[in-house]
Amino acid sequence: MAKKECKHWHCGSGGCGGAVYGLGFIGAAIYYISTATGFWMGVLGFLKALIWPLFLVLEVLKFLHA
Repeated sequence: MAKKECKHWHCGSGGCGGAVYGLGFIGAAIYYISTATGFWMGVLGFLKALIWPLFLVLEVLKFLHA
């Protein structure tokens, strides 16, 4: 069975959301690493930068609940 092609802009494999995540990752990595007090804190900052959307959603939910 042939795969059906999608010719709409929303059918990409990441599209604009991937760009937003990528820019957010770079910004978060720069912030966390620049504020690190040592090597391992920099490594932890890099790992935190990978999951920055989690922190964003948690803060939004805290704000909405209050």
